[in-house]
Amino acid sequence: MSERTIRVMIVDDQMMVREGFSVLLNAMPDIEVVGEAVNGREAVAKVAELSPDVVLMDIRMPELNGIEATREIVASHADSKVLVLTTFDLDEYVYQALRAGASGFLLKDASARQLAEGVRVVAAGEALLAPTVTRRLITEFSRLSQAPKTGTPAQVGDLTERETEVLVLIAQGLSNAEIAAHLVVAESTIKTHVSRVLVKLGLRDRTQAAVFAYEARLVTPA
Repeated sequence: MSERTIRVMIVDDQMMVREGFSVLLNAMPDIEVVGEAVNGREAVAKVAELSPDVVLMDIRMPELNGIEATREIVASHADSKVLVLTTFDLDEYVYQALRAGASGFLLKDASARQLAEGVRVVAAGEALLAPTVTRRLITEFSRLSQAPKTGTPAQVGDLTERETEVLVLIAQGLSNAEIAAHLVVAESTIKTHVSRVLVKLGLRDRTQAAVFAYEARLVTPA
């Protein structure tokens, strides 16, 4: 295997799902499935043992659900990124999983190409937040917006005007290249802005930045 091989662990209580994803991902030259788990509790233990680059995490499982498992994995194993799997694109738990630290989510009926690309995107430290996914996230946020807030990592006022603008565009699902084109600046400049936003707000990645933007009311449902 190449040293650039992405090590993946699949967590799902359905054997057919695990086997199907394993076959699809192992067929990719740059991806290797290194382990499987049937519930969240087993997933936490195996991540500690195997240190995968990406964990494909189902949400609804016995013993420990995907949300709690994601929270434990993110807290203890920062190098393992979690990509949430869901059957429905409006799964009521997706928003909670992203808040728990997942780097994005993917539908279980995704094509082999979409699955592999999702793994690569998350492994590279990016957020899997395509515009359609972002719209669903905003919809879910709108539904939950009346719930008591748990607080935000920092104040929006800590950001410069340009950093705030970049944060809003991240929350709208734009990639660094798309943000650069929108603002007519170099992509390297956007990468610098994104890094500063994450540091100032004390956030792990672009997904958490997007959630922060929703909670800070920088992005609101249409």
